[in-house]
Amino acid sequence: MSSSDAPLSSKGGALRPIPMLIFGSRWLQLPLYVGLIIAQGVYVVLFLKELWHLFAHAFDFSEQQIMLAVLGLIDVVMISNLLVMVIVGGYETFVSRLNLQGHPDEPEWLSHVNASVLKIKLAMAIIGISSIHLLRTFIEAGALSSGKSTYTETGVMWQTIIHTVFILSAIGIAMVDKLSNAAIEDAKQAAGH
Repeated sequence: MSSSDAPLSSKGGALRPIPMLIFGSRWLQLPLYVGLIIAQGVYVVLFLKELWHLFAHAFDFSEQQIMLAVLGLIDVVMISNLLVMVIVGGYETFVSRLNLQGHPDEPEWLSHVNASVLKIKLAMAIIGISSIHLLRTFIEAGALSSGKSTYTETGVMWQTIIHTVFILSAIGIAMVDKLSNAAIEDAKQAAGH
């Protein structure tokens, strides 16, 4: 019996039901990941719809409208990338191993994914998505004085503040992760001496 089996069985080798139930409950997340895969499909449909809209109006749109449409496409792709990180990384971390070692399409980040790495990657992806939204807002904010914009000065200010909070949160998560990793390394070195 390996040390990883210890929590699931008693000293006599019989399986303990409560630890087995708790450990098995991780499979309750499977429908959540399947739901995210379905959401990914919806984003593919949205992307194709937006791409068709851009193509159909390629000769009618101004440069600014084309830029906004392309930023919308980039936004959909970034959200889709975020979904992939959550689906693949979350499943690998919290449900079961994917056993992709040696597969030519294995994401390079998957080999060292854990809850900390996943949090930082998700924070960075959210900042990227927020940046695209803020850039779209800034492009449209040029029309604030004309009254044709869907944004208000207060709305632009709050969007900027929220984006800044996302950045500060990501920095905080990274710093806490770095400090906890340093503490773990110090504990390992102390135990080794």
